Amino acid sequence: MGTQESYEQQDRGTGRRALLGAAVLGAGGAVLGLAGTAGAADARPTSGGLKSLPVPTIIGHRGASGYRPEHTFGSYQLALDMGADIVEAGDLVPTKDGHLVCRHEPEIGGTTDVASRPEFAGRKATKILDGVSTTGWFTEDFTLAELKTLRAIERIPANRPHSTLYNGRWEIPTFEEVLKWQDEQTRKRGKQVWIYPELKHPTYFRELGLGLEERVAKLLRKYGKDRRNAPVILQSFEPTSVQRLNKLVDNPLVVLLSGANTRPWDFVATGDPRTVADLIKPQGLREIAGYAQGIGPTLDLVIAKDASGNLGTPTTLVADAHKVGLVLHPYTMRNENPFLPANFRKGTDADAYGDAFGAFKAYFATGIDGVFTDNPDTGLLAREDFVNG
Repeated sequence: MGTQESYEQQDRGTGRRALLGAAVLGAGGAVLGLAGTAGAADARPTSGGLKSLPVPTIIGHRGASGYRPEHTFGSYQLALDMGADIVEAGDLVPTKDGHLVCRHEPEIGGTTDVASRPEFAGRKATKILDGVSTTGWFTEDFTLAELKTLRAIERIPANRPHSTLYNGRWEIPTFEEVLKWQDEQTRKRGKQVWIYPELKHPTYFRELGLGLEERVAKLLRKYGKDRRNAPVILQSFEPTSVQRLNKLVDNPLVVLLSGANTRPWDFVATGDPRTVADLIKPQGLREIAGYAQGIGPTLDLVIAKDASGNLGTPTTLVADAHKVGLVLHPYTMRNENPFLPANFRKGTDADAYGDAFGAFKAYFATGIDGVFTDNPDTGLLAREDFVNG
């Protein structure tokens, strides 16, 4: 999740207290046995739908990406070991030969070792991605077999130097592998594992003949996960993509919302003049509730910051969304100073932790239904503090 990253700058029981050292062992073997994993019909127990999730829901953003390179089975596994209620397993982008893989963006220069691979030097290109000139290596220029030779690396090493220890350990997962992994982990843990994939840049890929929605729907149908109570929530920054999904599958759907003054790219492409500020008005929320079950706003839409970057007064978004039956899962809580509101920072080190517990408490107090976080262990402890007063 988090297509427009610039706007983000900013289990109950003892399982959630899992130590990182113990979790490493589980993460190391996460990919074993995927090829022979049975489909969803064999996975037990089944989901009770959105209402079965604890509130506030703790969603592992790209896994436990505060500790491992994002969108790897190491990161996904660690999020589960920490006790995350849902794992955002999959920012979905296509390969040249039409497979769906899990990367933060189609440009993979910053999240894989592709830049150091001489055999792919000629693939470097400059493209216009949602109106922005972007230079690097793009998934749609690689076959799946080629992408599988690459290895994931830490995306923000300046903030997470500790995660660079794991550079090169994991390959790029496919969405189909994630669906099999979900079933495997559900059986192994004896409770339903939830995932929360995002469709990235749907308009861009549809124009390339690589439409995402149909590919996602096909895989969900294959594994029996295209139903209203399926433990797979789908999300996108493009409302028309969510509307398209609503016609293809019965899964819970969420519209992601970036900065108030921004326009979803599908709106730009079709000449729709509305901004996110229009979508979060009562009329816009009622429209979204006609085809989706929730919204994923940036945290700044829940509590705006003042000129100094401190948290101000909560907006009416939570109450307005709840009034029309929408759940709110805002993004993204991170422990490091640069990503916290100014009044919750400690010192100036870019990789030092601030008062993340205080920030979680402030956001939970608004009545949000859940939150995306790179640090699921912190989020779970913060929820325990909040629920217990």
